[in-house]
Amino acid sequence: MQQDKLIRIGVFYDGNYFLKVSNYYAYGHPRKKRISISGLHDFIKHEVSEEESNDVKLCQIVDSHYFRGRLNASEASERGDTLYYDRVFDDILMSEGVTTHYLPLKTGFDGQKQEKGIDVWLALEAFELAFYKRFNVLVLIASDGDYVPLVRKLNTLGTRVMVLSWDFEYSTDAGQKNTTRTSQDLLEEVTYPIAMHEIIDNRVRKNEPLINNLFVQTDQRRPIAEPKTATKNANVSEILSIKNGFGFIKYPPNNLFFHYSSVLDTDFNDLKEGDKVEFRLAKKEDGQELATDVRVVK
Repeated sequence: MQQDKLIRIGVFYDGNYFLKVSNYYAYGHPRKKRISISGLHDFIKHEVSEEESNDVKLCQIVDSHYFRGRLNASEASERGDTLYYDRVFDDILMSEGVTTHYLPLKTGFDGQKQEKGIDVWLALEAFELAFYKRFNVLVLIASDGDYVPLVRKLNTLGTRVMVLSWDFEYSTDAGQKNTTRTSQDLLEEVTYPIAMHEIIDNRVRKNEPLINNLFVQTDQRRPIAEPKTATKNANVSEILSIKNGFGFIKYPPNNLFFHYSSVLDTDFNDLKEGDKVEFRLAKKEDGQELATDVRVVK
């Protein structure tokens, strides 16, 4: 039935999940571009318009929130350009009117930094804001089945829930293959489950302006510095191969794996086979060596 009233939309990002999605399209997908926040919001308004049978002009995002755990400034400054790129993304979120919520990462029993409590914080804020601001549709960018209780609570308010989901395979910084799959329980509970990976790769729709605009159209990366001279006593070799989000450095007797997140001062997508690089040696959990802190040198 055609509606004639404003549809109020609230958008909530599980930041860690969204970062994995954006990294996948930047480094592991043929598009080699990051997800655009403005393009995604435009897509959401059109999708809600279609599902709600309403004029897209009457479907407006009235509130949006981004939740993520992150390193403190001191720890981030020790990891190359991490601090810089975090702040660049903050600027993008602010320019699109997205409110940010951060919690410090905690050190787990295995010594690795982990998110703690972000999903609970997101759920509490989403429910409270839906109650007070009376969202007609709440859009959840997340994949975890832990959000099922939130969806059920939102249903009691009469708020329809749309989930944007992506299923894909990616390589971790330790060289392991991981698969991201959205919880089936979550998909079955929401009003509008939207399989984004299917829409983006659909042969008929993939060149539509609405789909193309889901990706950053201009280069928003930091200007790349001139290649540096190799540091004394650093490991130096050349890139043997580049793949989807990872590569290998020539280092007898075995070639060394490196992940896009280990590249410093240069965007991974600007690397080429044969580039001379310096790097540090690290070890995977199974004891095998890999390269980290990879930098292009003259």
